Amino acid sequence: MGRLESDKSGVSRAEAEALDAADPLAGYRDEFVIADEALIYLDGNSLGRLPKASAERVKEVVEDDWGDHLIRSWTDRWFDLPSRIGDLIGTALLGTRTDEVIVGDSTTVALYKVLSACLDARPDRRTIVIEKGNFPTDRYIVEALATHRQLDIRWLEETGVNGVSTAQVEAALDSTVAVIVLSHVDYRSAALLDMAAITAAAHAAGALMVWDLCHSVGVVPIDLQADGVDAAVGCTYKYLNGGPGAPAFTYVRRERQAELKQPIWGWWSRQEMFDMAHGYQAVAGMKAWLTGTPSILSLAAVEPGVAMIAEAGVPTIRAKSTALTDLAVTLYDEWLAPLGFGLASPRAASARGSHVTVSRPDARDLTLRLIDKGVVPDFRQPDGVRLGFAPLTTRYVDVYDGLRALADLAG
Repeated sequence: MGRLESDKSGVSRAEAEALDAADPLAGYRDEFVIADEALIYLDGNSLGRLPKASAERVKEVVEDDWGDHLIRSWTDRWFDLPSRIGDLIGTALLGTRTDEVIVGDSTTVALYKVLSACLDARPDRRTIVIEKGNFPTDRYIVEALATHRQLDIRWLEETGVNGVSTAQVEAALDSTVAVIVLSHVDYRSAALLDMAAITAAAHAAGALMVWDLCHSVGVVPIDLQADGVDAAVGCTYKYLNGGPGAPAFTYVRRERQAELKQPIWGWWSRQEMFDMAHGYQAVAGMKAWLTGTPSILSLAAVEPGVAMIAEAGVPTIRAKSTALTDLAVTLYDEWLAPLGFGLASPRAASARGSHVTVSRPDARDLTLRLIDKGVVPDFRQPDGVRLGFAPLTTRYVDVYDGLRALADLAG
């Protein structure tokens, strides 16, 4: 096929430009480092763009806090960063109360801690429930814990584009299940699960519920308190724009904090840490979920991006996210479906997060060729081109031009 012309689509580029002109979030793009305006970046769900304020904040911490104030910065400026940023993430993005979220560790370590605590709290139950297609880290942590503790894993079969259903979870529950761990938004399909209903099902069976929020925090409304969630983890380097390897956050519901004890004891979570005393006694609240010395430079880079999302408001961000993914699905129908692509994400906007995956057997090759053309998506096994939309930086014309480029390569 030859190059697709704009009149072959039900949506014109001029309409995409008009949507950008009317976008209430358009001004936020200027708050980020955009080194190449010609680059179409559709991978903000893997690594978010760099906020200008984050670069300035890290420079301040390096030059002023570390360079000038030196060790005095621990007591004057740094000790409360894990709690302060955790409270901001929790109250602004997760529907929590203060002292229910802490920032530190990687997502992997945070998940290990939370699942270990849940298993310790249900010692007479020997089963963990997880989806077979969940993100690798989540599966590997569950496999490790099951091996070390001689537990059973009850795998939920992969469910395709629509994700795990409440009925599927209910069918897997019995009196042996200690904990269920699921991703709120599927990293491949973008399927958005019913957090409230699944959590309620877990509790009805006497199990604890843990959610991975990596692909939903910052772009999907979340209310952990209203939904009764016991514990959750999530990363800060995707939609929160915290930077590569930025620390993760951990949520533990206040009513569960006395019951769930984190397993990796370190001096940062001990009462009166500077007493250097023998014997471990955990400090009260979410500081008990810290272990070793936090990475201050990484923490400093997280806060500005989170503050920006809090200012913009998740409902407004969600509205644009929905519009961006709707545009992508419309263009898929017009341009990509006739070229043999499949839609590997839910068709209903209410059932998906902020990315759209399209599938074709040559997806890996197409992804590499697309990057060479100045459009950066992501490839996901076995045959998916994942198109991630970060509402504070992704424009409607980026979606239009990105899918147009993919159609041109595939035609």
